[in-house]
Amino acid sequence: MAILAAFLLALLAVVPASAQIAPTEAELRAYVGLHAAAARGDVMDIERRVAAAEDREAIDSRHRTPLHVAVYQKKHDAARALIRLGADPNRLEIDRYDMITIAAVANDVPMLEIALEGGGNPRAVTSRYDGTALIAAAHLGHVEVVRMLIAARAPLDHVNNLQWTALIESIVLGDGGKNHTETLRALVDAGADVNIPDGRGSTPLELARSRGYQEMVAILQKSAAK
Repeated sequence: MAILAAFLLALLAVVPASAQIAPTEAELRAYVGLHAAAARGDVMDIERRVAAAEDREAIDSRHRTPLHVAVYQKKHDAARALIRLGADPNRLEIDRYDMITIAAVANDVPMLEIALEGGGNPRAVTSRYDGTALIAAAHLGHVEVVRMLIAARAPLDHVNNLQWTALIESIVLGDGGKNHTETLRALVDAGADVNIPDGRGSTPLELARSRGYQEMVAILQKSAAK
């Protein structure tokens, strides 16, 4: 049973991030119009096509808009131009990821700044896990992204359909190393509830202890975790 549990935890550790599907090379080659311009990061072509009334919210087979494509391809100027020209930063693609969550998973700080400045909603519930960008970033230990989302008033205690908060994900899907520990510290310092249990009733402190994550245990104990 212990081996099975370890396997399931390892599997869960990669699922939330890998659930985002960026355009493949074949898709990128096949794109036309605004999707192609976004994939290239061609701001002048984007401006020309929008001026000619091309649909800013056109979707590909996975419901990615040109803005989604620009975010996946890390084309910052293209993303900024599309938002300036009216593209919706809160539009969801087929797996329910928005611009903010895609940027958070990619640890793309400049893109996250563009999304937040352009009206992206850090409180949005996204993904098949009914999570948030903050949960996704905490899972991956993307500390700077976590701090930015906290500052943008992302919900600290949202519980996804795995019955985990961002704080719990920093423990159970982390490795106990510096990035996940600093992620947990940032959440605790921001006022995240340290006593919300997982679906089995285990508290964050119990979860950290069971994994031998001593620095996390110390942070949680200092914040009156039970």
